[in-house]
Amino acid sequence: MSILVNEKTRLLVQGITGREGGFHAARCMEYGTNLVAGVTPGRGGEMFQDVVPVFNTVEEAVQKTQANTSLIFVPAAFAADAVLESASAGIGLIVCISEGIPVQDTMRVLRYLRGKPVRLIGPNCPGVISPPAKCKVGIMPGAIHKPGRVGVVSRSGTLTYEAVKQLSDLGIGQSSCVGIGGDPLIGASFVDVLKLFNKDRGTDAVVLIGEIGGTMEQEAAEYIKSEFKKPVAALVVGATAPPGKRMGHAGAIITGASALASEKIKALSAAGAAIASSPAHIGATMQELLGGKR
Repeated sequence: MSILVNEKTRLLVQGITGREGGFHAARCMEYGTNLVAGVTPGRGGEMFQDVVPVFNTVEEAVQKTQANTSLIFVPAAFAADAVLESASAGIGLIVCISEGIPVQDTMRVLRYLRGKPVRLIGPNCPGVISPPAKCKVGIMPGAIHKPGRVGVVSRSGTLTYEAVKQLSDLGIGQSSCVGIGGDPLIGASFVDVLKLFNKDRGTDAVVLIGEIGGTMEQEAAEYIKSEFKKPVAALVVGATAPPGKRMGHAGAIITGASALASEKIKALSAAGAAIASSPAHIGATMQELLGGKR
């Protein structure tokens, strides 16, 4: 089984005629994702790779193709409106890859989505992949993934790939991998994704990768301690980051004691998570946690 995306996913790509959007839309198709439509205003009527129709609006694309998932490759200045357009058209899962969206724009989006049957992944994220379902909605390198029963959720795209490669090399397959994004404000949180993994009968354990900034890791720790029923291997990066300086992601900045890597590690460890000592030990930590099972 998997979470968020599967064989029933009908993908629409906003910005499909752009360089990045077109490249990654093709990779999603190659992986096995059911790509049913693209959207670029003013380019309606064209065909992507001779098989996928391009529409001027998301509303028209949904009406004609029954798309239920949107992948957004739109410049930061227009990305918030792209999310709102998908939500207004009835898309249930929106994955926003775009980086550099102003925080005020994200606030407007999250306020609009509140209470609606829409799940936003991102922005500034690598997306979602389900190896057992051969479905990829994002920019993850599909070749490193192996079908299995370990979930991965991460604030870092690059560390998601590193974790997956280590797991696959050890023969540990993945049920689903979710990059939630590195901005100060995002849609789905660690807790949101952990709740899905908790219910998923195809997931036996989870790798969680956090970083400095905010309190999402502490919130995840509280949920793990009180309700999560599966083993967790965790890594928190940024232990040597200086206070007040942003480190890579817009959200990776120490603004108080709770934002320190040490505080996050302490909380996750107290919740029962096995802590990887470095990025190089993610796979080995999970392997030990599983007791050699794959």
